[in-house]
Amino acid sequence: MSRGHVTSNEPSPRSGEPTASVRRRIRSATAAPGVPLAGERTLIMGILNVTPDSFSDGGRWNTLDQALEHAAELMAQGADLIDIGGESTRPGAQRVPVAEEQRRVLPLVRELARGGIAVSVDTMNASTALAAAHAGAAVINDVSGGLSDPDMTRVAIETGLPFVVMHWRGHSAEMAAKANYADVVSDVRREIEYRVAELIVRGVDPDKIIVDPGIGFSKNAEHNWALLGHYGDLASLGLPVLVAASRKGFLAPLVADGAAPDARDAPSAIVAAIAASQGAWAVRVHNVAETRAALDVADAWRRGAQS
Repeated sequence: MSRGHVTSNEPSPRSGEPTASVRRRIRSATAAPGVPLAGERTLIMGILNVTPDSFSDGGRWNTLDQALEHAAELMAQGADLIDIGGESTRPGAQRVPVAEEQRRVLPLVRELARGGIAVSVDTMNASTALAAAHAGAAVINDVSGGLSDPDMTRVAIETGLPFVVMHWRGHSAEMAAKANYADVVSDVRREIEYRVAELIVRGVDPDKIIVDPGIGFSKNAEHNWALLGHYGDLASLGLPVLVAASRKGFLAPLVADGAAPDARDAPSAIVAAIAASQGAWAVRVHNVAETRAALDVADAWRRGAQS
């Protein structure tokens, strides 16, 4: 598989050891161990990107302490697990060498897992997923659904971890050209169903598979809204569903012209609340506090309807 050669002068979050105060904060932020794949409420997956080029928060968590502090903050705000990514998948992003990806993410996975925090590793590389599993990761979140690296299926089988299978048609540099569908809802559902079937035939435990419609990946705004509006079509596969729409470009028309990506947090939280009302397993978000409030309102509304 081809690798980009991205270099940066920014300090890496892998460098050094966390301070004692940060380690204490991580321990105090500990959530219940394990990541349930079924339950009464939608989980919140807090995003922790440790890349210099992510579309929303690239370069903000450059040191190990900064990244761990942010993870602790997300947990305190109500996250159920932290999704750590060391390679940007924004449109047009270059690939990152595997060694660099691992230098970015593995120390974070290790420290958070050591503190009892559930961690998801956001990677398309099998060797990174395996190393993260050994470091204590609880979930493998592969935006390619195992298509980018043929060894990922073996890692999913060997580790037995929950495995997120996203709808994917190609890497960031080429995905916009592949946003062509006869019917986006039926096409995406069918392609995910075929991919899941292939994984199961090869030995992946069906009880560990989570699906993701791939909002923003090889899809335009109209495609994204159609997929969200027909959530039930994907849910009909009978598998847990992850919805990852936070701050993505299709939400930009809902906020002020030219506003920064974090201005999309309110519509992101509303999307998350509607996804939760539809039974989503988890929502992947940047702003945990706002999402937690939105989901709490949705839960209260549901309880009121049942009273």
